[in-house]
Amino acid sequence: MREINPKETTRAYAFELWMKAPMPMVTFFKTLDVSRLVKISKKSGMKFNMLVCWCIGKAASGIKEFYMLPVGDKLMQYDAIAVNTIVMNKDNEVSSCDVPFSDDLQLFNEDYLKLTTEVAQSCENHDLTESMVIGTSALAQYEIDGAVGMYSGIFNNPFMIWGKYRKGFFRTTLTVSFQFHHTQMDGAHAAKFLDRLQQEINKLLV
Repeated sequence: MREINPKETTRAYAFELWMKAPMPMVTFFKTLDVSRLVKISKKSGMKFNMLVCWCIGKAASGIKEFYMLPVGDKLMQYDAIAVNTIVMNKDNEVSSCDVPFSDDLQLFNEDYLKLTTEVAQSCENHDLTESMVIGTSALAQYEIDGAVGMYSGIFNNPFMIWGKYRKGFFRTTLTVSFQFHHTQMDGAHAAKFLDRLQQEINKLLV
């Protein structure tokens, strides 16, 4: 992770326009077809949430804007991406767990299981400060359509929320909300990411 000069990046105009905006966050909603993930999860025994997180990381890893993030009043450049997941710990409270993204699904799955288990038992967050972290929150037992207004003025990271997937006659769907800081990316980048997310889900092989 290192500080970069915004004027030397494609985000120069956005940095000037949005860094001091009172509400710089934008939220998109998208309904994904996750029929394939449900099938793979049941067949392989891999957790559905882990598969969603891996597809998120895979989709984001091919978009350069995800490797830049406004932190404080600076623009930072990252070399790696991680996907955060919220863990219910042994005290029935929530803890935060950053999982390093890997193109290798098996390796990501191993890290996901190991780290979330450690966090659940220790009740201590696992933070990867040297990675650009995509936050996620899966409220899998509830039927929600998304969430907005997550901006705290401190946590500028992109963030995704979803609830329970919905089974239909021909496909299973999952509605997600994706919040991003406008300094980091424009709407076109966010829409491209969500399209790539659906593509990664569709072509996932185990």
